[in-house]
Amino acid sequence: MDRAFVLDNSKSPNKILKTVPIKNVKISGFMGKYLDRTVNITIPSQYEILEETGRIDNFRRASGKIKKDFQGFFFNDSDVYKWLEAASSALINLSSDNDLKEKIDAVIKEIEDAQDENGYLNTFFTFEKKEDRWTDLANMHELYCAGHLIQAAIMHKRVTGEDRLFNIAKRFADHIADVFGKDKKQGAPGHPEIEMALVELHRETGERKYLELAEFFIENRGKGYAGGKEYFIDHKPFNELIEVVGHAVRMLYLCCGATDIYMEKGDKKLIETLNRLWVNYHDF
Repeated sequence: MDRAFVLDNSKSPNKILKTVPIKNVKISGFMGKYLDRTVNITIPSQYEILEETGRIDNFRRASGKIKKDFQGFFFNDSDVYKWLEAASSALINLSSDNDLKEKIDAVIKEIEDAQDENGYLNTFFTFEKKEDRWTDLANMHELYCAGHLIQAAIMHKRVTGEDRLFNIAKRFADHIADVFGKDKKQGAPGHPEIEMALVELHRETGERKYLELAEFFIENRGKGYAGGKEYFIDHKPFNELIEVVGHAVRMLYLCCGATDIYMEKGDKKLIETLNRLWVNYHDF
């Protein structure tokens, strides 16, 4: 738990500010009541919603435990991963008699059982949709969901010291690294997210291939792999951007990923682009 960082840039060569462990941050007063409500009411109730809406059942379906149609939106896996990340961090503020850890362990088991032998993991692309994997990066959120799994797994490992979810995520990340790369399949996510996750996986493991893959996805923007439109921030290469455009969350995630890469590699073009975007946004 001493290493429970949301973002661990302690060894990043180009950082200016250094993050601190979650347990060293105490929130009380006005904001404290919202933290207490989140930990004790919101997160447990969100688990119930994940069950009620079939999001966890999608994993049971993918593993063959139940037979029913896929439930909800094609990106629903990401909601389970986001819950796992939040629930894992909440363990720091919970009493030992709370059953949240049991729920987390149960959900991880369902995810583990749903993972393919080659490491691929996305419950929408199972059975009849298996042949469609990685065919529509602009719209189908495969890399986005993978990014949220990786981030959840890193948080879970840092809080609990356990590797079970982390090993699942790493297997998937290794599969992605086997598929995509400079001499492999070309691509970029229509919804950025995985870039941040891959850099953090590099920080957690020390394996450079994850950092290089994050950079690969940034460098492949503007080539039409992510939809080719301004909405997707794929209308031009990242380092040619002069203003904040497109879908707000996509743009924010993309800039955060680029910032993470800069902290590790010190690429001057990246920081020049980020500074230009900030100045133009601020002036606007």
